[in-house]
Amino acid sequence: MADLLVKLYDLPDIAPLVKVLAAQGVVIRRAMAYEKHQVLAWVRECFAEGWASECDVAFSNRPISCFLATERGKIIGFACYESTSLNFFGPTGVAEENRGRGVGKALLLSSLHAMAEKGYGYAIIGHASDPQYYVKALGAIPIEGSSPGIYRDFLKEK
Repeated sequence: MADLLVKLYDLPDIAPLVKVLAAQGVVIRRAMAYEKHQVLAWVRECFAEGWASECDVAFSNRPISCFLATERGKIIGFACYESTSLNFFGPTGVAEENRGRGVGKALLLSSLHAMAEKGYGYAIIGHASDPQYYVKALGAIPIEGSSPGIYRDFLKEK
């Protein structure tokens, strides 16, 4: 899986998507420190231990570099940036039953807009499992020769 490069100075406006989701009862917001244990447990349960570890790091950043999608007080999606490496987006995930609603795109754009506000001109989407999604949604460009990139020499699970 290759890394992708995204122009942060040419991002779509997120406001219309957030408004549509809000009308459905979905809130897109930055995670709060007191929610860390709940967010990590949810990521671990719905996705992977490794992603929970990366998400844990996002809670150490100031501001916290994790966005949440919630519905009726329950987490339905998350997105992190600058957790494994500076200027990297990910990990991100939406609960299977909530996919196809625009939640993932709202989380992605929230994170990328935050990165642009931080002063970056470009962002890297590391080890993208579905690169065509990012190409279509953002015009992302695959970075030639970037696989396995920073994600090499994985430790083996017991």
